[in-house]
Amino acid sequence: MSARNKDTKSNNTKEDSKKDSGKKGSKGETEGVLTGTWGLIFGASGIYAAFLYYGSLQEDVLTFKAPDGSAFKEAWFLQAIEALANVIVGLIGMLISGPTSGLPLHLFAISGFTQVGAKVCTSMALVSGLSFPVATLAKSAKMAPVMAGSLILGGASYSLREYLQVIAIIAGTVMVSMKKSKPGAASSLLGVVYICSSLALDGFTGGIQDKLKAESKKKGVNAKPYDFMFWTNLFMMLLAIAVATALGETTTGMAFIQAHPAIMWKVFLFAACSAAGQSFIFFTIATFGPLKVATVTTTRKIFSVLLSIFMKGHALSTLGWCGIALGSVGVAGELLPKPKKAAAGKEEKKKQ
Repeated sequence: MSARNKDTKSNNTKEDSKKDSGKKGSKGETEGVLTGTWGLIFGASGIYAAFLYYGSLQEDVLTFKAPDGSAFKEAWFLQAIEALANVIVGLIGMLISGPTSGLPLHLFAISGFTQVGAKVCTSMALVSGLSFPVATLAKSAKMAPVMAGSLILGGASYSLREYLQVIAIIAGTVMVSMKKSKPGAASSLLGVVYICSSLALDGFTGGIQDKLKAESKKKGVNAKPYDFMFWTNLFMMLLAIAVATALGETTTGMAFIQAHPAIMWKVFLFAACSAAGQSFIFFTIATFGPLKVATVTTTRKIFSVLLSIFMKGHALSTLGWCGIALGSVGVAGELLPKPKKAAAGKEEKKKQ
């Protein structure tokens, strides 16, 4: 009887272990759906959908003219509203997925401060008279400072293919911007200064985000997408509120929105699209890193320019259409998985 009982227990143990391994396998398969090429496609599709409308709304808000000729110029106040929407969505997502303890919050703070600064500089470029297509395409150059920042601050390394893809995307967007300007529509010099400042902050942000991931790895902490979204936007919101209040933009911004209901809904939709898009952005950052995000958002800007051209009355030259094709080739290469042989070769060299 005792021998039979032992056999029965051993069989039950084997069956339980099979069930457990089956459960682990199913979990691994579920987690694997949002990794690799399919995960990148998922993140890129969400970014495109949300931010195409976001870009259109941004142009509408920052080029809005009231009947009395007044315009909305409160960039810090606008960023405070946008960050608030992201904090709410990020908090909900973080509570559902479970918050992560032990994160390097000081790096999240620096990343948040540089990101909100970059966004404000872009908004101020539009307010200063830089046209939306030129401003948007100029931001495509963020690929270069992001790579530079990641190399210097994050210790990252990139392949020749990645460098060529970056060159193709930037060259394509520059070609799109090389069009004849309408009389009296010259870009503001101050607007150009703001865009350059925004690009510099983008490069610093990319390096900080790489450093943040490396620091988290050292601590054995894995930051989830909504951890990124909540903490980064919380610090963005705090800085935006502080600066907006100090500059008096909170009072004037609220008064302008209340006096012009037409812009009120555009501002709220602008913030909502940002929250949806940021969910996909922070998912992609947490899974694939800042360069992949910069690639997707850069090419999204090309389509935002096309949307602006067709809907807002801007013109596009033949050279611009060639730029669209070149930029598309660059992003198509980025979305393809890396060759397994090349990856294996790198691992063998490291071992040697």
